[in-house]
Amino acid sequence: MGAVVADDGPSGVKAPDGGWGWAVLFGCFIITGFSYAFPKAVSVFFKELIREFGIGYSDTAWISSILLAMLYGTGPLCSVCVNRFGCRPVMLVGGLFASMGMVIASFCTSIVQIYLTAGVITGLGLALNFQPSLIMLNRYFDKRRPLANGLSAAGSPVFLCALSPLGQILQHEYGWRGGFLILGGMLLNCCVCGALMRPLEPPKKAEATKEPAEKKVKKKLLDFSVFKDGGFVIYTLAASIMVLGLFVPPVFVVSYAKDLGYQDTKAAFLLTILGFIDIFARPICGMVAGLKWVRPRCVYLFSFAMIFNGFTDLMGSMSADYGGLVVFCIFFGISYGMVGALQFEVLMAIVGTQKFSSAIGLVLLAEAMAVLIGPPSAGKLLDATGRYMFVFIIAGIEVTTSALVLALGNFFCIKKKSEEPHTKEEAAEREELNKSENKTPEDAKVDSIEVEQFLKDEPEKNGEVVTNPETCV
Repeated sequence: MGAVVADDGPSGVKAPDGGWGWAVLFGCFIITGFSYAFPKAVSVFFKELIREFGIGYSDTAWISSILLAMLYGTGPLCSVCVNRFGCRPVMLVGGLFASMGMVIASFCTSIVQIYLTAGVITGLGLALNFQPSLIMLNRYFDKRRPLANGLSAAGSPVFLCALSPLGQILQHEYGWRGGFLILGGMLLNCCVCGALMRPLEPPKKAEATKEPAEKKVKKKLLDFSVFKDGGFVIYTLAASIMVLGLFVPPVFVVSYAKDLGYQDTKAAFLLTILGFIDIFARPICGMVAGLKWVRPRCVYLFSFAMIFNGFTDLMGSMSADYGGLVVFCIFFGISYGMVGALQFEVLMAIVGTQKFSSAIGLVLLAEAMAVLIGPPSAGKLLDATGRYMFVFIIAGIEVTTSALVLALGNFFCIKKKSEEPHTKEEAAEREELNKSENKTPEDAKVDSIEVEQFLKDEPEKNGEVVTNPETCV
């Protein structure tokens, strides 16, 4: 990848932790809701598509699979676009793609055409909105970032509870074609959310040093240097293992209840319980993660959330009646919400703002492979054994294993590394900082960017989180 002036802007802007940041948070809430809930909400139209095209359920299920594959698998492409053009233009184009895909799908005459429109085009549009919205949220919030991440992640269960009933109403009133057309119009709201992502403006004093700084700072379109960070490698490995089993229980819990002899409506109500608990779990977990003592140890809280989720799966495998499944959904909703609120917060803390746009794209690509393997593998296991118990046990083992990888890897590798003496580069930065103290005010202004970069790299002290100044567009 060639080097270009990246989507960083001046480096003297601190995260406002409020103000227009709340508008950015609102936009991120909506984008997160559409991105995660839309692939599941489209499933309410599957029966109509089966009747229309004379196909099987497995054929229609590919629509949701393609949507998720595009959301995760196009992570590096989104990183390149953000680093080249900026967050707001990418999100505006993504909103148009997401809407256009569903509108064109309403005129399709074959299932393959729907794969290309509702699957590929809409999925690409949602991906071009989801990743930049997280990047902007990271730039607007620092001290309140855990809470902001928790609130934005709550968009997923909220929209899932809203879009599924809405889809059923649209299908009943207008058919699948009318429903696709209306949903396509709703997705234009992604463009509105993209317009909310206003770039942070540099201080007036820094304008004089803006051009020299931009000439010095060059960034690759996709920064693979994040793989040199041991914390990022451990996180990517743990996240890939986690998603193998994380999405399996919600997919199979309704079928589990039906096989126990309960009515369809009663079985479907289990997902409503799970989603309702999830709505409150995410922001509450974000508030806890933002506490002074907890935030420096957020990676361990994330590991606990994954262990909690895996243990819930193991206990759910022993459910023999509807009451047991209700208890399982309550605890799974809590643990699932904790994981959803913390996963990107931990990644932001590991790689920092400057490399987050590339890091999240590479992580999503790694997770895409696991997402495509997880549920189908669980389905084959269910076909071979005929028992849901084994499906839940395997899912629990996978999620628990990912928690151990993250916690132990962080404790034995990352912690020891931070205790080692400073490298030569860090020592050189310290020397530059000492020199800057003896300079005139004019010279100090010129070197403010290097000093701020040094402050960004300072380790956490006394349990306090250092404010990250690199929060500009």
